[in-house]
Amino acid sequence: MGSKTQKIRQGQGSGSRGASSLLTETAVPAVVEGIIGRTGSKGEVTQVKCRILQGFDKGKLMRRNVKGPVRKRDILMLRETQIEARRIKTKISRGAFS
Repeated sequence: MGSKTQKIRQGQGSGSRGASSLLTETAVPAVVEGIIGRTGSKGEVTQVKCRILQGFDKGKLMRRNVKGPVRKRDILMLRETQIEARRIKTKISRGAFS
């Protein structure tokens, strides 16, 4: 089976290293300041700009993806404030569809 030290080493450590530093114990409020656009394969996700109201990143303006109905001045409760969503690709400026 294995020695006692191998069993102890296997029991140590969690699956996600460093993730605990990114995630906070409580949710942090953020207010939606603008709606950037729709994203997702079917357009079910809305990308918004929001300003963090409390916590370590207070006052930071960041881009987030939100699923469900959202509009300006809504309050989002964010689990983490360190990771920002990728920008939506720009629309085609020239071609058959412009």
